[in-house]
Amino acid sequence: MTKPKVLITAATGKTGFQAALQLLEAGFPVRAFVRRTDQRSEALRRQGAEILIGSLENIGEVRQALEGIQRAYFCAPLLDGCLRKSALFALLARECNLELVVAMSQWLADPTHLSVHTRETWFADQVFSQLSGIDTVIVNPGWFADNYMAAMEPIAQLGMMPMPLGEGLNAPPSNEDIARVVVGALTNPAPHVGKTYRPTGPELLSPEDIAATFAKVFGWPVQYRNVPLSMFSKVAKALGYPDFVIAQLHWYFQEYQKNAFGQGAPTRAVLDVTGRPPEDFETIVRRYVATSPYAKRSIGSRLRAVMSLGRILLTPSPDLEALARARDFASSRPATLAVDSALWRETHWVNDY
Repeated sequence: MTKPKVLITAATGKTGFQAALQLLEAGFPVRAFVRRTDQRSEALRRQGAEILIGSLENIGEVRQALEGIQRAYFCAPLLDGCLRKSALFALLARECNLELVVAMSQWLADPTHLSVHTRETWFADQVFSQLSGIDTVIVNPGWFADNYMAAMEPIAQLGMMPMPLGEGLNAPPSNEDIARVVVGALTNPAPHVGKTYRPTGPELLSPEDIAATFAKVFGWPVQYRNVPLSMFSKVAKALGYPDFVIAQLHWYFQEYQKNAFGQGAPTRAVLDVTGRPPEDFETIVRRYVATSPYAKRSIGSRLRAVMSLGRILLTPSPDLEALARARDFASSRPATLAVDSALWRETHWVNDY
């Protein structure tokens, strides 16, 4: 029997890339919708994926991407315009008579959140959940294991994990496990239609536990440093993150500090959907260390790490309030973090996943 053709949006992203590879390995025809060609899109092409370049905000290009598609994984990147992209995709998915949409959400999604991306994600969830004639599945992970790898250089070279995490807890899922949940729903929809899944790792970890895992893998001490949020903004700016992304992460770190990602975790989502337990954090770290250019120590690499630290200290912090004014990011009143929202607490405080 011919397997249904699957569209993957943001197919070179964290979860889209892994989902596309897993589907191709399982013998499903895949169309990868990407913003531009790069090493990852070429890797997917070599594995047999059809590559289509376009924008999630261009109605003609999205319609072309959906032509001949039966099922889709929709993931809006952490960029401005989540709700516009989601609404357009949902409209055209119905026009093209898709069987199933698996939509990427987030654990924090709430209509009064201080993050415009998180507010729009909540509204996008409502759009997808109310699609007539199309089955939907929502996947809403929290803080990815991948996020800690942004600090790989100071961790590996200076024995220091500088992140503004407070004492928050997290059960970090791998990109691969999140994708396995997505693929499980795409390949066998019947048990999952109408459900929401929150993939997590197998255990809650403190920031000290995270640092200790890096230390175990590297074989030398790694100390967690709870740095101010202003320092994170400098780091992100120095690394070239867009101001919009920095503005959203600014709120997400505050959620981390208030233990939003520790609530209701760990879950059984990965095991229940895929039949296999989620990867532990040590396994994930070893995979990153094996391929990271920052992981091997030398005199030169440590000198570069010190120079990077100096450049960060000299980098001006972005003016996030000016960004909000310039982009007219009007917020609901009163605007809150998820952990302070009565609606979010009512629906997320107990582990129902």
